[in-house]
Amino acid sequence: QVQLVESGGGLVQAGGSLRLSCAASGRTSITYAMGWFRQAPGKEREFVAAISWTSITLYADSMAGRFTISRNNAKNTVYLQMNSLKSEDTAVYYCAAAKNLATMKDPNALDAWGQGTPVTVSS
Repeated sequence: QVQLVESGGGLVQAGGSLRLSCAASGRTSITYAMGWFRQAPGKEREFVAAISWTSITLYADSMAGRFTISRNNAKNTVYLQMNSLKSEDTAVYYCAAAKNLATMKDPNALDAWGQGTPVTVSS
């Protein structure tokens, strides 16, 4: 089993940037795909971005161009760089992992979740 811990959330003004980090521990010998979901108050959890062990990336259409996902396999860490933030980006951001990239968009098919880190964008 792999454990995920997010960090980097906080309060930022609209138009600003934040970088989230997610550190994996435990059974990290498996080459997991990793990614990010978010859940705004009163809304369902939605896919944001994912990255394979070999750095192939997937993005939700609404975030492509503003958000960039990357990973450092030596550090077992994945990052989400968020630029040009909008008030509608306010949510709790969750890190997730799966054994392959193809399943990363399905929240019911993931192998591990982090506890979430809140992001608040003030307008």
